[in-house]
Amino acid sequence: MVDPVRLDMTQLPDLAATTGRVGSVRTRMPVYVDLLPPCNNACPAGENIQQWLRLVKAGADEAAWRELTRNNPFPAIHGRVCYHPCETACNRVELDGSVSIHSVERYLGDLAIERGWRFGPTRPATGRRVLIVGAGPSGLSAAYQLAMLGHTVEIRDASARPGGMMRYGIPAYRLPRDVLDAELSRITALGVRIVLDHRVTDLLAEQAEGGFDAVFVAIGAHLSKRVDIPTRDASRIVDAVSFLRDVASGERPVIGRRVAVYGGGNTAMDAARVARRLGAEESIVIYRRTRQQMPAHASEHAEALAEGVQMNWLRTISSIDDEAAMTVEVMQLDEDGRAVGTGRFETLQADTVILALGQEADSDFLHSIPGLRFDRDVLQVDSRTLMTDVPGIFAGGDAVPSERTVTVGVGHGKRAARTIDAWLASRPPLETPKHDLATFDTLNLWYFGDNRRSTQPELDPANRVTDFDEIHGGLDDAQAHVEASRCLSCGNCFECDGCLGSCPEAAIVKLGKGFRYRFDYERCTGCATCYEQCPVHAIEMIAEPR
Repeated sequence: MVDPVRLDMTQLPDLAATTGRVGSVRTRMPVYVDLLPPCNNACPAGENIQQWLRLVKAGADEAAWRELTRNNPFPAIHGRVCYHPCETACNRVELDGSVSIHSVERYLGDLAIERGWRFGPTRPATGRRVLIVGAGPSGLSAAYQLAMLGHTVEIRDASARPGGMMRYGIPAYRLPRDVLDAELSRITALGVRIVLDHRVTDLLAEQAEGGFDAVFVAIGAHLSKRVDIPTRDASRIVDAVSFLRDVASGERPVIGRRVAVYGGGNTAMDAARVARRLGAEESIVIYRRTRQQMPAHASEHAEALAEGVQMNWLRTISSIDDEAAMTVEVMQLDEDGRAVGTGRFETLQADTVILALGQEADSDFLHSIPGLRFDRDVLQVDSRTLMTDVPGIFAGGDAVPSERTVTVGVGHGKRAARTIDAWLASRPPLETPKHDLATFDTLNLWYFGDNRRSTQPELDPANRVTDFDEIHGGLDDAQAHVEASRCLSCGNCFECDGCLGSCPEAAIVKLGKGFRYRFDYERCTGCATCYEQCPVHAIEMIAEPR
């Protein structure tokens, strides 16, 4: 005979040790809450990721794109080049893999290009003029936001084409130029004027002559850091930024059969992979520390290895000798984890040496402006407003202390635009307090089944090094919608009806699709059944007000 107690999942409380779930007087009550999803919290561009994933899941793709582009005008670009910290933070990584947010973002961006979606109408013209120096991700993002707010915007850039490092630093196999141009065209369609081949040398004079009310400095880090290496043939040494820029501009430099790339960042990985596509049979990265200390992202390193790039850890170049030879010193880590020389040397062969030891912003033209403060090559700004010590001059992206990525730059552009808008209107910038973070341990995972992460198609590594074709494909319509449905909606109600069905007192009223629910506190006993079953922790129990 089966023990009936074993079939009862709800155990009765031990009233000798605790109280019951309810009593004659309610002591606690449920309330609906909205928490901060970890993906939103981690996004440097400030996207409402959970919201646009919800719209994709509902089949409202254009609405999802419009929600996304409120904060970031470049989803097709970001879906390809962002290192997606949102996915590292995603709670679903604890289950069966994080949501592939970047691939759904790319799907929306590509769909918008295919269908010709344009940005919505701008606000009425304010009559205020803003000058932006630099047509990279930060400057273009600021221009977009300012134009949408009704301001007249002009960008001035020293390059022949707009895009900054998106065009001249990121290889075409990661970011096809037709995708870049398609998304940039929407910025000019808003009325933003971009003046190219124009190097700003006297910012205050150009501001005064153009009648600009505010300035945003968004220059990129286009200067390679140099290191003195004894050499008998300086022509064999090139810097990575110039090398990538030349290739992006259509040139095909002769680099020989063996190429050594000195450095360990993402630029080093790009340079080594581009060298393979230019015909180098051997492309070797030389780095003075270990793989664990390497600043390059894991995905960049893995893709470089797959394409035949070799890694030479704990080595530093001592000299570049005759006949394609160079001398490297073997390094070792001391007790503090720092790389120190051992006095042992090796000889390596390389026809060309590419230096990828970091980059700097070309900010010399700003040093004549009284009141500006610098930390080496970058401007010091208020981290909240991005305004310098000179009223009306703002800066962001690579021009300020920050991580140098496309997404950080776009986030800075948005923040600067909104604070410039407030400054022009003589009002304080709007600050929206953040909700509490929805952590994995607060979720009730009974609702969610296994649903493995979608995989993007990829060109075969052995074949893709022969050209600059894009190596990663996108998700199709069905895959993108399935991937969006994997979102756990952490901390925010998605109307699963779990609370409605679980309440023993019929104290929850459904308000209709999109309007969620409300509690009928005349019926509610405070039993907390709704709270305990909510899969996404969108309900909290609070003490009954006295």
